[in-house]
Amino acid sequence: MRAVLDTNVIVSAVLSPGNPPDSILRASHRGALDLITSAPLLRELEDVLGRPRIAERLGWTPEERASFIAALTDFAAIVAPRRKLQVVKADPADNRVLEAAVAGSVDYVVSGDRHLLDLSTYDAIPIVSSARFAAILAASQR
Repeated sequence: MRAVLDTNVIVSAVLSPGNPPDSILRASHRGALDLITSAPLLRELEDVLGRPRIAERLGWTPEERASFIAALTDFAAIVAPRRKLQVVKADPADNRVLEAAVAGSVDYVVSGDRHLLDLSTYDAIPIVSSARFAAILAASQR
């Protein structure tokens, strides 16, 4: 199974160990899920993890943040979207998630973002919450 995790899912995973986003990220790390991302999504993740409020909660040094992102790129497939999308007008940054999903031919987009979740699908790709995807992933591993 292939999935793009929105930045908010990854941030939630590192801020709250044991929650559904954390279980999804761990599944991808152990190879139970093919995690797909892109350079724009990785830049966004780096930016969000460095925001003062989040950086303070994590307590990570800049080196630890860089190490986390490097580790993520070790087990994620990085795609280079060729097409710019303008699907989500209210939050254009959300289009980067859809671009990676299409470029990576994923089975799911996992997000906590209302703009994406309200779409429910894009290009026949289901867009689901982390709780829903954790249940799908668990059921597929039985």
